[in-house]
Amino acid sequence: MTQIELRGIQKYFGAVQVIKDLNLKIADNEFVVLLGQSGCGKTTTLRAIAGLETIDEGDILIDGKAVQDMKASDRDIAFVFQSFSLYPHMDVYENIAFPLRAMRTSKAQIDSEVRDVAKTLRITNLLERKPSSLSGGDMQRVAIGRALVRRPKAMLMDEPIGALDAKLREEMRAEIKRLHLRQGSTTIYVTHDQIEAMSLADRIVIMHEGVLQQVGSPSDVYSHPQNIFVAQFVGSPVMNIAKAAVTESGGNVQVTLAGASGGFAMPRELLAKLNGKAKSADLALGIRPEGVIVSREASEGFVPVEAQIIEPLGSHDIVDLKVGGEVLRARTKSGYVANPGDKVYARIDPSQVHFFDRASGESLGVRL
Repeated sequence: MTQIELRGIQKYFGAVQVIKDLNLKIADNEFVVLLGQSGCGKTTTLRAIAGLETIDEGDILIDGKAVQDMKASDRDIAFVFQSFSLYPHMDVYENIAFPLRAMRTSKAQIDSEVRDVAKTLRITNLLERKPSSLSGGDMQRVAIGRALVRRPKAMLMDEPIGALDAKLREEMRAEIKRLHLRQGSTTIYVTHDQIEAMSLADRIVIMHEGVLQQVGSPSDVYSHPQNIFVAQFVGSPVMNIAKAAVTESGGNVQVTLAGASGGFAMPRELLAKLNGKAKSADLALGIRPEGVIVSREASEGFVPVEAQIIEPLGSHDIVDLKVGGEVLRARTKSGYVANPGDKVYARIDPSQVHFFDRASGESLGVRL
């Protein structure tokens, strides 16, 4: 059982505070991904857990024991860096075996553990080769093997596949997930790539400027973002955010984007749910591209819009639609909208609509 808890973590580099009152609990065998832009404090948090960085305030607990004053070597945590950091003069076998030799493990046990890890990572055929003859993906497998071989309490990974090309990243994502499911170790993984986070994590911890923004499952942070930052950081393409107003006329309720002559029809219950939560002038509409429905023909509930940019992505297209002074991105079938400048019609799915307070950026928690 390996549980990790962060309580009130504060970290400064000079006058700059890079972690601000961070509180987080990580359960045994959980795969948690710290996600955020460069400089948001995620790597500093990871290094603090490992003991490679000190903290100014707060507690770091591993299995209920405070470890913030313990040396890194006493925390029984393995760290996988973005750079492979292999010993070039040693073959793969010796690179993996190095931590065990440092612990004066018996020769027979070293051989057993190295070959077992190599089999798990499917690199048994590489044990006699030097790092210089390996591909980037194989070098990262060796680095992971070196971290795993001594059976640590937890695995910490700092963008371990960030230096690989797209195909290798895809392969290594699947490999890391398979390895976690097989080994069952508590894992904390840092990345700025939200696709990595969504595909790997049991829970995602989203950070921005040192502040924890939201913690939840991939589906939770995608479907229920707590603020505009999360809404526009998670998802590809990101959620549309547009200045909007909710109006009622002749018994009909509409959401009208800034500068638009017509609005999108909404259920009447929206008025009651929005009542008192924010001034109409401060509203922002949030809708994912799959929630924007496009038609080439006029239909009830659809408003005329102009296609601006079309991004063909093979299985589907992403089409930018000009709606008044705003642009909504929509996901359509491949080739559905033929050319930029075409007049088409659009509506938004009320069940996928989000509303945010533009001043604070916080979600109003209104769903239809």
